[in-house]
Amino acid sequence: MTVAAPIDRSLVEQIVREVVLAHAGAGAGRSKLVVSVSARHVHLTDRDVETLFGPGRKLTVAKELYQTGFFAAEETLMVVGPRRRMLPTVRILGPTRPESQVELAFTDGISLGIDLPVRPSGRLDGSPGCVLVGPAGVVELTRGVIRAERHVHMSPSDAAFYGVRDQSRIGLHVISRCETTFHNLLVRVGRGTKLEVHLDTDEANACDIDHATSAELIHEA
Repeated sequence: MTVAAPIDRSLVEQIVREVVLAHAGAGAGRSKLVVSVSARHVHLTDRDVETLFGPGRKLTVAKELYQTGFFAAEETLMVVGPRRRMLPTVRILGPTRPESQVELAFTDGISLGIDLPVRPSGRLDGSPGCVLVGPAGVVELTRGVIRAERHVHMSPSDAAFYGVRDQSRIGLHVISRCETTFHNLLVRVGRGTKLEVHLDTDEANACDIDHATSAELIHEA
């Protein structure tokens, strides 16, 4: 039986660093905005979980994420790219999905030697593959390695407040020591969804999100 290694604080922070930034002057109908920073991670199918970790294995919850029902698992994998370049410990996020995929930052792609396409999560046609190595087996993905497009999750009521709809675009202005405006965030609307922006680690470091004093969604001309 394979036992996952204990998850420590540094690894949790490497997965997702959540920066909760309330809107200035937030009022009725205006939800709290959360900016979550997603480090490199893997989504797996049930079948691939068993191939990589052993028959009958399920993902083990290590940390609940901000969106209800989503979690960082205790299990990690090695991700191997061309010419045997590798990332040795990449966290798995749950729950499982219909198709496995790997989400990396631009600098991760450089480390692996993979030219990452920028895609919404789940849009994998024409994307490159990689090899996943677990304690019980190996999975070769023929596609599914992407840089996730920055985006914002929101409920229908939040979408009505901001005057946007599913798959439309909005900006994000971050006040920090490196004040930055991110353009063209993809809007993803769903019932029961909390208002949350997802940036990758490169984007978060560029705007110094750890020292941000405010963040606001803005309409762009």
